[in-house]
Amino acid sequence: MCLAVPGLIESIYGDGFERAGKVNFGGIVREVNLVCVPEAQVGDYVVVHVGVAISKVDKEEAEQVFEYLRQMSEEEPQA
Repeated sequence: MCLAVPGLIESIYGDGFERAGKVNFGGIVREVNLVCVPEAQVGDYVVVHVGVAISKVDKEEAEQVFEYLRQMSEEEPQA
């Protein structure tokens, strides 16, 4: 199963094929390749799959995904 998760762009550096940035996933910040979303700016939410931002999403959609993930973790059976 593949999973793409939204995150908030905190910084951007480089350009062209070197464009990357720091993206915050609920407190966990990772370096992400931003080549596929040249329109994305600091403060935007992007959907990230295996370290590459594949699309830009609005804040409401990102928050809805966060809510789904929270619900899934609450419903996970305890071992």
